[in-house]
Parts: sequence; C-alpha cells; structure tokens
Amino acid sequence: MIFITLGSQKFQFNRLLKSVDDLVENGQITEPVFAQIGYSDYTPCFYEFTKFLDRDEFLRYEKNADIVITHGGTGAIIGAVKLGKKVIAIPRLAKYGEHVDDHQIQIIEQFKEQNIICGLDDCGQLDEGLRFVKEHIFEDYKSNTQTIIESIDNYIYKELYKKYE
Repeated sequence: MIFITLGSQKFQFNRLLKSVDDLVENGQITEPVFAQIGYSDYTPCFYEFTKFLDRDEFLRYEKNADIVITHGGTGAIIGAVKLGKKVIAIPRLAKYGEHVDDHQIQIIEQFKEQNIICGLDDCGQLDEGLRFVKEHIFEDYKSNTQTIIESIDNYIYKELYKKYE
C-alpha cells in the first residue's frame, strides 16, 4: 500500500494529489493508495482519502504502508523512516501557494544525501521515484538525539568544572 501524508499545516498540495491520481488512472500505480490530504482542496478520483486522521489512524496507515509519499516536512519524513518505510518526499513550493517559502527543498536534499529517502524535485518525477524506491536499498535512520544530549552534558560539565578550578 502507498500512504500519502500532507501534514496539518494550512497549505494545499494539490499538484501532488493530482499527479498520484493521474498515475493511478493510467495504471502506473497498481497498489492501493490512501491519502491524508490535509488542507488540499483537490478531490482524488482514483484512490481513497480523508482530510485528517487522528493519531491512531495515522499510525495504522503508516505502519501498513510499503511506501510513504509526503511533502518536505521533517516530522513526516522522520516518522516514516523510523518505521522503516520507503519514503518519497516532494517539496511544497511557494510559487504554487503550497508554503511561504521553499525551505523544504533543503530539508529533502539533506535527507536524500544521507540516503534515507528518495527526494524528488517535482511531482512529474513521481513515476520514476516509485520505480526507484522499489529497488533501492536505503540506509537505516539513526537519530542523533543521544549525541546532542552527550554534547550538552559535556559542555555543562566543563563549564561547572571551570568554576571550581
């Protein structure tokens, strides 16, 4: 199954939903698709969708998915890769009224460089992105939270130690 999640910010991502609809209609996507479309106003014709899911429903769809297609939101990407999902991320762009700026381009590029997602520049690449993720082996996601905590602890320890020298 393919799960599409577009987050809960008040921005549409109609062009992504339309691209998936076209691929399903043309038979290029044959597996079931379910989308959480958020504030988008495009109504998918060829796959199931809902505006929003509660936390439990969201997790159920994400866990059952083989592939997650999402925008360039950090939370959406990390949540999916932590579950070991193959992720395709496409940035929302300001010129289409999908966000206030184009920061998602850089977010996606960072994750792509780490080889943990398939990052695409545009929805027109979705068909090749789907072929890519089905064959590509991604790196496992490794959180750097512990490294950050240890770094803070070391800094605090050193600062305290300096006071008693």
